[in-house]
Amino acid sequence: MYLKQIEQLVVLQKVDDEIIVIEKELESLPKELAALEEKNAKLTERMEQTKERTDILLHQQRLLADEIDSNDSKIKKSKNKLMMAGNTREYQAMMREMDNMEKINRSREEEKIALMDEMNRQKERQTAAEAEAEELKGQLEECSANLKKRTATAKKRLTKLQKDRETACEVIPPRVLGRYEFIRARIQHPVIVPVDEAVCNGCHILIPPQIFNELQRGEQILSCPNCQRLIYWTNHFCAPADAPAAPAAEVEAEEQE
Repeated sequence: MYLKQIEQLVVLQKVDDEIIVIEKELESLPKELAALEEKNAKLTERMEQTKERTDILLHQQRLLADEIDSNDSKIKKSKNKLMMAGNTREYQAMMREMDNMEKINRSREEEKIALMDEMNRQKERQTAAEAEAEELKGQLEECSANLKKRTATAKKRLTKLQKDRETACEVIPPRVLGRYEFIRARIQHPVIVPVDEAVCNGCHILIPPQIFNELQRGEQILSCPNCQRLIYWTNHFCAPADAPAAPAAEVEAEEQE
């Protein structure tokens, strides 16, 4: 009876281990899509900021162009009036005014060139962002479709494992199953581990000689005094991890004995 119970506990644990893996996968799958959506949102925000920056630059460029045109017009008028100056003082004043406006225009032309360079940089960023957005759109569509497919597959497998678990639980005696569930709720997997050369494979600490002697006799299910996991001696099984499940009727009959 002892060996059959160990076999069934190992089978149950393998089912529980796979259930944990699938549940983690189901939890992580939406995060993959969420990460892409967050990336897309940041990219969209960056594109909007670039567009706003470009609009501001265009507005500044128009203002500079208007100011340059206005100054050019004033310079032309001043040149026409220059010959009409009544005296030297008036003539010099008009020349100084023209020089100032020409200096201002040269400065504005330099600003205009700098604005154009900045606009070109913004356009390059916008073009690169649009290309990235197009690629990201494809990734989002692919991820969304893949998410649905993988989620459906994982849920289908999880349903099968839940049924396998129910079957395994029906085979294991209630007293033993209760002990397994009690430990499983309080410690990290695995719950049942082999002991090889008197060392627990759960915590990798040496089992006390007295408990190890009891374990070798194989009369009852024991726990590791260090990590509290259920333990069994590897020599009782050729391949304990792959031990086949015993028929329910056989285990129940042995339990009644």
